[in-house]
Amino acid sequence: MNWIRLWALPALVWALSVGTPAEAQDMSFGLEETGQSEAPVKLGKPSKRLTDALNAFDSKKYEDAAMGFERVAAGKSKDGRGNRDKAQFMLGQTLYNMGFYQSSLTVFDDISAQGPRHLFFGETLEWLGLLASKLPESSGIIEKVGRYGIGALEEFKEKDPDLYNQLLYLMGRHLYSQASFRQAIDVFQEVDPKAKEYAYAKFFEGISFIRMRKARPAIASFRAILDAIDAGDVKGVDEKRMENLAWISLARVYYTAANQQQKSGQIDGTLLGQSVESWTKVEQSSEYWLDSLFESSWAFFLADEYSRALGNVHTLYSPYFTDAFYPEALVLKAVTFFVNCQVDNAEATVAQFHDQYDPVKQELDAVLQKNQANADFFEFLKQVQSGSADLSPRVRPIVSTALSDRTVLQHLEYVAILDKEEERLGKSSQEFQDSPVGGQILQDIALAKAFAVDQAGDLARGRYQRLIRELKDLSNQVDTVELEIATFRRGQIDQELQQQMTLAKQSRGGDVNVDEEHQLWPFNGEWWRDELGFYRQQVTNLCTR
Repeated sequence: MNWIRLWALPALVWALSVGTPAEAQDMSFGLEETGQSEAPVKLGKPSKRLTDALNAFDSKKYEDAAMGFERVAAGKSKDGRGNRDKAQFMLGQTLYNMGFYQSSLTVFDDISAQGPRHLFFGETLEWLGLLASKLPESSGIIEKVGRYGIGALEEFKEKDPDLYNQLLYLMGRHLYSQASFRQAIDVFQEVDPKAKEYAYAKFFEGISFIRMRKARPAIASFRAILDAIDAGDVKGVDEKRMENLAWISLARVYYTAANQQQKSGQIDGTLLGQSVESWTKVEQSSEYWLDSLFESSWAFFLADEYSRALGNVHTLYSPYFTDAFYPEALVLKAVTFFVNCQVDNAEATVAQFHDQYDPVKQELDAVLQKNQANADFFEFLKQVQSGSADLSPRVRPIVSTALSDRTVLQHLEYVAILDKEEERLGKSSQEFQDSPVGGQILQDIALAKAFAVDQAGDLARGRYQRLIRELKDLSNQVDTVELEIATFRRGQIDQELQQQMTLAKQSRGGDVNVDEEHQLWPFNGEWWRDELGFYRQQVTNLCTR
């Protein structure tokens, strides 16, 4: 039945024009133009202004130090190129110590962009690593670390192992974002198993293998996370979250691998069983539990375990999860009824889908029309987070969930950090606020905030549009089920469907079997929290009648 959508893993020239020979005789070339190395930049004797700034820095008089370093870096002293480079480097450190992390990043960004021609290019890498613990990824810190070669990290291997592992992880993330998956994997594998970045590195290593369509090493990467947690080697991270993330990632890899031969109708039962086993390892308290419950439902469907598939759907629609949004569960329910020839129930489920989700899509469309610009959608995002968005009760939790993933929240966090830095500037001395460095800080914050708002709005709008597209796709799928029902009622069943029905006749996957560890307790409308995930629904096969 090609209309059944199975869950799949969504898932890193110079041109020189020279004139006539006569003209060329009068030409003089600088070092850059000839391709020769520039004269080495050296530190000279510091001017009084630079000396005063350095003394102020040592005395932790950071406002005076920052104003002094800015003047020297801007060429407002008699210092040479080397001293100006030092002043710029010290300005970045000073701003960091003052809590102006965005402006510090701007300074170090400029230094790193100049490459080795800047006297303090190498030393800047350490400060980018420090800033990575102060600013979220949305600040672009990973891209800036990526300007350095892997060899630049070696000096920290013995000197500062913690920083070394952090920089390895950031470098790997940069390579991953450039789709250089093989290189990213090599870097991730260098992270020390004792480092706090190890679990994250192994996770992105696994995702990199998935992007390369290599299931076996991806599985090994995710299992390495579980092994490290079991051994007690993972510190400084949310161990439970990483454990559950590893299990659900394993389940998705196994499920995808099991369906490699889906077009030929062959499904690897062993891999399918391993996917179910992995999903069951996700704890009920985890943020991934409902996802695991729903995703495993498709695996149960493929295994003809219809009672377990619909039992999971029953749990998803319990009163404990009124904010959950799993419309595809009703598609699964309708399909399950249909392949068991329970046409009336299938038709009723199709009607339930349209009654429940057609109004939702209409409201989602209307909201999107009102918030087309990124800035407008950012304001809408803030309203959703604060609970003040003008949304109906049935749509509000759906939108809130869709716009609450970690990446979106990182962008909101970035804007909040920038607001705090602006407040910090307002509490500094008037002299500092009115100085060129104070003006630069204000400008850095404004530019970063404008960019962050635009990025957050664009990202949130993309999530929102994806929500609408998925709902539309599911609506089309359930309409296809309805069409199949109509064909069934007319007795015009195609050969493929007949084969499905024949398999359904032979299967007893709708039976509810009770073993010595369980007992049968008929559902009477009362939900029990400790039974969530253990519900089963008897599915009587009517194809033989």
